[in-house]
Amino acid sequence: MSLPVPRSFHLPRPAPLTTLIALALCAWEASAQQAPAEAPEASLPLRNSRVLGAPAKPGSTKPALVISATKLSAQMDQQAEGSDGVELRYGELLLNTDKLTYRVVDDFARAEGNVRINHNGNVFTGPLLQMYVSRFEGEFLTPSFFLAATGGAGTAKVVRFQDSEHMSAVDGNYSSCPAVEGQEPAWQVTARQLRLDLAANEGEADGAVLRFLGVPILAAPSMSFPLSSARKSGWLPPNIFLDSRSGLETGVPYYWNIAPQRDATFTPFVMTKRGVGLDSEFRYLEPDHAGRINVDLLPGDRVFGRSRWSLKFNNDGKMFGDWRYRLKSERVSDDDYWKDMSRRVESQTPRLLATDFTLNRQRELSWGVIDTYARVQRWQTLQGTDALSQFDSPYQRSPQIGARVTTAADEAVLDSFRPWGRKARLEGGLELEYNRFDLPSSALAAQPRGGQRVHALGHVAAPLGGEAWWFIPRASFNAAAYDLDQVQADGRRRMSRVIPTLSIDHGWVFERDTRLFGRDVRQSLEPRLLYVNTPFRDQSNLPNFDSAAKDFNFDSIYTDNPFSGVDRVSDLHALSVGATSRWVSAAQGEEILRLGAVQRFLFRDQRITPDGQPVTQRFSDLLLAAAAHLDERWWADGTLEFNPETNRSVRSVMRARYSPGPFKTMSVAYRFARAQSEQVELAWQWPIYGTPVTSRGANSNSCGGAWYSAGRVQYSLRDKRLTDSVLGFEYDAGCWVMRWGVERLSTGRAETKTQLMFQLELVGLSQVGSNALKVLKDNVPGYRRLSSDRSPSSDFQP
Repeated sequence: MSLPVPRSFHLPRPAPLTTLIALALCAWEASAQQAPAEAPEASLPLRNSRVLGAPAKPGSTKPALVISATKLSAQMDQQAEGSDGVELRYGELLLNTDKLTYRVVDDFARAEGNVRINHNGNVFTGPLLQMYVSRFEGEFLTPSFFLAATGGAGTAKVVRFQDSEHMSAVDGNYSSCPAVEGQEPAWQVTARQLRLDLAANEGEADGAVLRFLGVPILAAPSMSFPLSSARKSGWLPPNIFLDSRSGLETGVPYYWNIAPQRDATFTPFVMTKRGVGLDSEFRYLEPDHAGRINVDLLPGDRVFGRSRWSLKFNNDGKMFGDWRYRLKSERVSDDDYWKDMSRRVESQTPRLLATDFTLNRQRELSWGVIDTYARVQRWQTLQGTDALSQFDSPYQRSPQIGARVTTAADEAVLDSFRPWGRKARLEGGLELEYNRFDLPSSALAAQPRGGQRVHALGHVAAPLGGEAWWFIPRASFNAAAYDLDQVQADGRRRMSRVIPTLSIDHGWVFERDTRLFGRDVRQSLEPRLLYVNTPFRDQSNLPNFDSAAKDFNFDSIYTDNPFSGVDRVSDLHALSVGATSRWVSAAQGEEILRLGAVQRFLFRDQRITPDGQPVTQRFSDLLLAAAAHLDERWWADGTLEFNPETNRSVRSVMRARYSPGPFKTMSVAYRFARAQSEQVELAWQWPIYGTPVTSRGANSNSCGGAWYSAGRVQYSLRDKRLTDSVLGFEYDAGCWVMRWGVERLSTGRAETKTQLMFQLELVGLSQVGSNALKVLKDNVPGYRRLSSDRSPSSDFQP
């Protein structure tokens, strides 16, 4: 059996459960690249000192050996004896003892009584050490040790040094819990025999056992482990999950270090309700290719009645010279997979899974950039059997082929074009693209069938501006031609249209120095105008393959088309007028306060709209925004969409967060969309009992615990029920942290999935159980890991 290091091509991950046994017993090697230890205090007046052996020659890397003691006798080139506060220095080795005998002839040192070895903050102590100093060969009886890098400590019956890169230990143990006389540490790793090969970066342990509160929780008769962050094949800590749909799930990952640029992980698992399965992952990092392949199998699901699987590809690289490709694909066996196996679905839209292959080449020329591309995009829609929860599928592209050209005219061409006495910079772009659209097999029957489209998008602009203003006139067009699979309502299958647009974007930035709540600040006033004129073109009989309404917000109101995509262009003749004011700290450069407002004025009715109903009101909804950070403990922000005709708000989002100190954060949010949803949210991380570890002081030996609560609760005021929520508790004992809680996820209009979380983190070693830490970090704004200052490497999960 073997334990690997965490596997990552770019970042280290938590060490497996026995790695730090070795680190503790070879502490000076593990920290050889750290800063040297501080020099000892100067010798007392009565102290004697001797340099034994020839002084180092100029340019030589061989260190001198220096012995000092209150009582010291030496025979030149023969022997030295010291007592009463003896100190030996040789390179990076510092040895202190009550009594020392050193034979110069064979470079042998014998230290007795309170022997202490210090190397870059890592300390070994014991009653007796015998060593050939320059060869680093010898034996240390019953040493105890402290490892500065992890804050852990332990003991061994005997440590034998073969040389500086090979050693062994008998009956060793390690723990990061503070030593308390007469008590066993809360957790510790023990091994009957350890053999360490620093040159090969690996070790072997016989009879290794991990105990927590005196109970063995992991054991193996023999295991191997790495001595640094290099990858090594072997078993990783087990995973444990519990939810209402699958029951208790237990898996033990096996990591296979195939080659320096390739690895794989296989995780056999057991679900009490569903059966036995296997998760697998293969990763590679070649010079021109990199990627990941995941295959998850559950043969014969006892609940579902047949086998389940998921397949994921994430790959990119270079091919055909300077062409780059990217493949991202996710497929599952059935429509209910996203409910039953939610942890194994990566898509941000779990009911809509994409397969997307892109090939592109970008060339930079003296006059501009040419981007040529091809793409195939397919969808798997997980519709289910509930007719009310089914949705329209997006169209697939098979294929999409196009080219984009962007350019800027040479300055010599523009010498004669000087509006307002300033030289303009002419910019332009053109996109030509062909698409074949069709629907996935699981699409609703009511959706229109597909077809082909060729489109061209072009623009030319002449930006003007200075340090505090800009003026950008822009002319553009959107042209498209269609060849459809089905006859439209007007009897046509082929059709085309061209729609021009003229826009002018103009803005200013004014600044002044002032004071806000007694603080020196710089205030800005940033007015902005956007004029857009797009004529009406009837698009009622044209297909809509890829257009959708943009969200109405501070960004979209300053665009020339309220639609995304190509197939819909709104007949917009409007002026957007807005302003933003910011107050920025003169000392820290931090934004303290921001206020903004913007509104659009229509010069004529807008007939092409997302809902098909013409817009006749001249003034659009008013958008208001504010953000404040007036105190380092408080943050607040909000947006409001207000309808001036009804004098009522349409949408609003309000958020506030209070963080008075480490591991103390509380946030509240309110979200409202008229006639759609109304929701409140409370999230927090807060100590509820006990003294936090960070408040006990550096010299505290207490391993007592502190209790914390963390979670997020969402409540729908419209439906009068809880939605996605997390409730967790954490117990921090200093050297270990335990997390447990419950997560509730909505899987339908009246369906939920509840999963229990449990995780034990042995600080400085590893984590066992479900990944409760990730769940809390993903759900609680401002959440901070309790052991972040004690075990930084274990933020990265295997």
